[in-house]
Amino acid sequence: MITSDPQNEKCSAALLKLEKKDRLTPKEKEFAELLTVLIEAYEEEHYPIRAASPVEVLMHLMEANNLKQKDLAPLLGSRSVVSEVLRGKRELNKHHIERLSKRFGVSPAVFF
Repeated sequence: MITSDPQNEKCSAALLKLEKKDRLTPKEKEFAELLTVLIEAYEEEHYPIRAASPVEVLMHLMEANNLKQKDLAPLLGSRSVVSEVLRGKRELNKHHIERLSKRFGVSPAVFF
C-alpha cells in the first residue's frame, strides 16, 4: 500500500525504469503489475479526476479549435441555441451530439 506522495513518486520512478527495459523477467513483469495496481489505487484516492459535464467538454473543444459560439450555430441550429446550451439553459439533444461528434472527430460518449 502506498501511503504518501514521496512513496508514490518512488514507485512511479521504479515502474518507469522497468517500462524502459527491453525485456522483463517474469518476476519484473509481476512487480510492474503490482506497482501499477498500487499507484492507480493511491492516485484514484488522492487525485480523483472529476468527470467533465457535456458543456465543459464542448467549451474545451471550442477552445482547442479556436471556435466562437457563432461557429457552432450551423451545428446546433442557431446562435441562441448555442448560447442556451453553453449557459446550461438547454441540454444537447441527440442530433446536436451527432453533429458535434462528427465535427470534432470524437465519440458521442464524451457528451454524456
